Amino acid sequence: MTRPNMAAVGTIVWLSSELMFFAGLFAIFFTLRAVRPDLWAMETPKLNVPFATVNTLILVISSVWCQIGVHRAEQGRGSRIGGIFDLRGWGMREWYVLTYIFGGIFVAGQVFEYAELTMHGVTLYSNAYGSAFYMTTGFHAIHVAGGLVAFLLIIGRSFTARTYTHRQATGAIVTSYYWHFVDVVWIALWATIYLLR
Repeated sequence: MTRPNMAAVGTIVWLSSELMFFAGLFAIFFTLRAVRPDLWAMETPKLNVPFATVNTLILVISSVWCQIGVHRAEQGRGSRIGGIFDLRGWGMREWYVLTYIFGGIFVAGQVFEYAELTMHGVTLYSNAYGSAFYMTTGFHAIHVAGGLVAFLLIIGRSFTARTYTHRQATGAIVTSYYWHFVDVVWIALWATIYLLR
């Protein structure tokens, strides 16, 4: 009982390497910004800050749903015990489906924002700002998509288990580590890209 869960330890070690990866992206962003402040002054007003803020709130709320799902998994409740509209009776599966939906809305919002920025001439190849913007947010979007795949696997596995055991709960818990990590990284990206002028 006192020994740490190896799946959780492995996930935390892997997330530490991901943290270093994103630290490199932040370094690129701030270096380019320091070298070309005129470019940042010209391109930043094209960002739709209110839209990005709403999209950020959607991702943050998805982390809340995810954590409620983790609590249900730790209680051994893989699926709902009441009606579909009885939120207190929901299990891990229902909360993770809700998390998945919110994560999908977030990614769709980023795709919409990319299309809008492309119409305003901000592309990956337009200039250093475009490259930095799409590299940082694009790699984050890939990580969110990976998290969505992980949620599908955890949700699917909950259908195959007759009883919801500690092993299934461990999968749900380590997936939540990843999702919260992606959420925190996005908050830092949002503050850096959209709020810093």
